[in-house]
Amino acid sequence: MILNYFYVMAGAALGGLLRYVVADLVQRNSKIIFPFGTLTVNILGSFLLGLIIFFLGEREIISPELRLFLTVGICGGFTTFSTFSYETLALIQSAEFLQAAYNILLNVILSVAAVYLAYLLSKIL
Repeated sequence: MILNYFYVMAGAALGGLLRYVVADLVQRNSKIIFPFGTLTVNILGSFLLGLIIFFLGEREIISPELRLFLTVGICGGFTTFSTFSYETLALIQSAEFLQAAYNILLNVILSVAAVYLAYLLSKIL
């Protein structure tokens, strides 16, 4: 049981590092004021979470401990809902209301769609 905390902690550390690298890479290559880095990691993280749960987990390809490490740990550390919330508030405070609305809609809709896509792929594979 105590090992579960270690699995989550180790996964979250790795997920956080991956989040920083991916979001920074995407954002540095963006030419407009929009948090594409956060959007990218939220979509990727949602897709990966869906694959892990629906493809690997439901087929019992991975152990419960590895599932915990990958889902709560890596995906939890990789996705950025708190960053998404802050960036949305910053857009609102800057009177970028349309950008804030796009940020909310794109993150929510595309992240849910990414999990659904992973679900569909897991049924095909």
